[in-house]
Amino acid sequence: MANFITGKHSQPLKAASTVEMTKLLLMENITVVAPLKQPITFVLEGFYVPPGYGSLLFFLALLDFVVALLGNGTVILIIIIDRSLHRPMFVMICNLAVCDLLGVIAVTPRFMIHFLTGQRRIAYSHAIAQAFCVHTYGVAVQTILCAMAYDRYIAVCEPLRYHSIMTSTRLIFSCALAWFIALLCIGVLFYFHIDVPLCGNIIQHVYCSNRVILNLACGPTTVNNIYGLSMTWTLSTSVFIVIAFSYIKILQATVTKGKADSSIRSKAFQTCASHLVVYVLFEIAITIIVVSHRFPSMSQNIKQFCSILFAIIPPAVNPIIYGLVSTELRKSVIKLFRLTVTELRESSETAAKQTVTGDQPCLLTHLQEKEQKEEKEGEKRQQKYTTL
Repeated sequence: MANFITGKHSQPLKAASTVEMTKLLLMENITVVAPLKQPITFVLEGFYVPPGYGSLLFFLALLDFVVALLGNGTVILIIIIDRSLHRPMFVMICNLAVCDLLGVIAVTPRFMIHFLTGQRRIAYSHAIAQAFCVHTYGVAVQTILCAMAYDRYIAVCEPLRYHSIMTSTRLIFSCALAWFIALLCIGVLFYFHIDVPLCGNIIQHVYCSNRVILNLACGPTTVNNIYGLSMTWTLSTSVFIVIAFSYIKILQATVTKGKADSSIRSKAFQTCASHLVVYVLFEIAITIIVVSHRFPSMSQNIKQFCSILFAIIPPAVNPIIYGLVSTELRKSVIKLFRLTVTELRESSETAAKQTVTGDQPCLLTHLQEKEQKEEKEGEKRQQKYTTL
């Protein structure tokens, strides 16, 4: 009792109280974030739009959107209408145009809404749909270009056996396989989104993607990260190897066969140049995205703009590239334009003739009725005068 009063056991008591106080302070500082419940609404970081520049940016985004829609829509329409273009190369170009439309439709309208109204909110289902379409576009472009490289390889290196190899069945199988690989890879990628709790709703990007959505997860997403990186690396490497192998063989064939016939080089250039330019343009856009994230001092708006290049530039430029390089496609476009102009001219002329021939009787009857009324009024006046 004396020891307790004199304080000989006060040190253990002080130590115990210090530990308890530390635990209490730590519990006060820890903030437990509860997972969000559906319906979840995300907020996109978007671009920083200076005051007064929203309309200008909206017009630029609208211009790109219209050019992409008109260009790819015209290519698809021409290839469907003109039966002379129902060949493997143009069927694959049609698939690429559909893929470009998927990419530009998935991304650009959201920018236009943001620039015009400042709206940055997007529902969870719309965010997943946009991310799925963007990733499908990125994978499908590569798989379709890979199938096109195989087709060009057979056309240049095996011209005599081309029609026996690239039959309609094999063409359909190649296009279907390109889309199936893209949908399967992205479907598995987004399968890992199921039952992933999210603890935030602010997306640090201008559009929704797999990575930016999973950055809001409450816990680690190791499986998704491993699958996403391995899938991207495997797909990009495989496509590059196939395209590089095809064009090395094409180059060898044009060099050996071009000595005997110079027209082979020009044909090979016409069939392969557009495909190679489209592939290089897409890879440059992807490379710019990767490089822009390696410079922390770069403006955030520039980084955001670099991240959308792959979805706004190739869809608008690809139809122009194919139209300039492919003479058959260009001739078909000109032919369709002339036909539409002549049909519009003939329809306007026939409509004018119908209005002229249809209006003359109406005018004559109107004049006759007017004369008859005047005659009746004159007769009534004469009767009044006679009675007076």
